[in-house]
Amino acid sequence: MMKDDRVRHILCISGGKDSAALAIYMRDRLPDMEYVFCDTEKELPETYDYLARLEGIFGKPIIALKDGRGFDHWLDIFRGYLPSSQMRWCTRHLKLEPFERYVGDSPVVSYVGIRADEDREGYISTKPNIKPVFPFKEAGLCYADIVRILEESGVGLPQYRTWRSRSGCYFCFFQQKIEWVGLL
Repeated sequence: MMKDDRVRHILCISGGKDSAALAIYMRDRLPDMEYVFCDTEKELPETYDYLARLEGIFGKPIIALKDGRGFDHWLDIFRGYLPSSQMRWCTRHLKLEPFERYVGDSPVVSYVGIRADEDREGYISTKPNIKPVFPFKEAGLCYADIVRILEESGVGLPQYRTWRSRSGCYFCFFQQKIEWVGLL
């Protein structure tokens, strides 16, 4: 089998505001962009609704990448130990590994929705064929710009933002205590 040397452009959409805004921002700049969503199968219903709205704006599907075994399998493997900030097995097994399998060995530019006003690195693959780029950081776009992009596109902020600060599995350890109450 021959290796495909064409550079693929891939944007992982988390179901959150930043990656959604980046997808909208890049839509006309790179029409051949591949949109993917690493599905843990433990997402909020509002997340799936938001992704469907984004597909309508793009006019093409967001490819759902799944681990194949699911969260419950890994919870069993880790003997009931839920993911935590010290042991983020959910991210590794349910998001990073499916993404890297999907990419394979072809050269890829991976578009990451980290804003200029955030002080974090984000996902940087150890695979040499994946090159991360950070368009919002490069353009100096901050939170207000992201909200503007979403509002101007007509998609707006995700519905869960009325009671929750971020995307992620419904039981994500990054939630604030009041957000656990919102789950009720």
